[in-house]
Amino acid sequence: MTKPQKHATHPALIARLKRAEGHLRSVIAMIEDGKPCVEVAQQMHAVEKAVTNAKRILIHDHMDHCLTGDNSHDLDELRAISRYL
Repeated sequence: MTKPQKHATHPALIARLKRAEGHLRSVIAMIEDGKPCVEVAQQMHAVEKAVTNAKRILIHDHMDHCLTGDNSHDLDELRAISRYL
């Protein structure tokens, strides 16, 4: 069983993801309201970038704080998580 991981960056990461969640809800409303596709695509791009940046922060934080680099398990875990960069 994996132990829960809590890092100092997690509260800020959660806040960032909640903002992206709210932004995504706004994009859905834009589509429902018939807003122009260019505007919707622009806002979807912004949501995508926000989630991508949050993911990058999470992965870098994990690499900085969870991997010691001194065993093969860490190397396997690094390979696994780096696929998502």
